[in-house]
Amino acid sequence: MSNVFKAVLITAALLLPSIGWAQGKIAVVNLEQAILQTDHAQKRLSAERNSDAYKSDKSEFDRLKDELDKMVQDFQKDVAVMSQDQQLAARRRLASKQADLEHVAGKLQQAEQEVGQLLLQEMSAKVQEVLQELITTEGIGLLLQRGSVIHADAGYSITAKVTDKLNQAFTE
Repeated sequence: MSNVFKAVLITAALLLPSIGWAQGKIAVVNLEQAILQTDHAQKRLSAERNSDAYKSDKSEFDRLKDELDKMVQDFQKDVAVMSQDQQLAARRRLASKQADLEHVAGKLQQAEQEVGQLLLQEMSAKVQEVLQELITTEGIGLLLQRGSVIHADAGYSITAKVTDKLNQAFTE
C-alpha cells in the first residue's frame, strides 16, 4: 500500500467522526420522568396521596398486606402438619387475599397514573419549549425518547436538564 494512500485513509478516518458531529449531538430524554420529577408534579402527587380516598385505599392496602404476610407465615409454619385438604383451603385463602391486595394496589396505581396523565397534558406546551431551547443551546441533532433506546450511557441523557428547566419555568 502506498504512503499516499495510507495518508488519505488516515485523514479520512480522522475526519469522519467530525463530519458526524457536525450534524449535532445525539441525546436521549425520558419525558415522563423529567415531568414527574419536577417540584410542581411532586406537589400534585403529594396532594393526591393526601386525599381522603387515597389514604383510605392506602390504609386498606397496608392492612391487607399485613394480613397476607401473617397468613403466609402461619402457612409456612403449619404446612408440615396440615392435611392435603387443609393445605388446599389455606392456599385458596392466600390466593383470595393476594387478589384483594392486588385490586387495592391497582386502585392506588390508577390514581397516581391519572395525576401523571393530567400533568403530562398540562405541561406539554412548556415541555416543548424547554426541549426546543435545549436542542438549540446544546446543539442536539438527534433527540430520542429513552423508551425507544436499547442502551444509552448516562452522558447522553438530558432528562435532568429538562426537569431543572421545567422547575425554573414553573417558579417564574
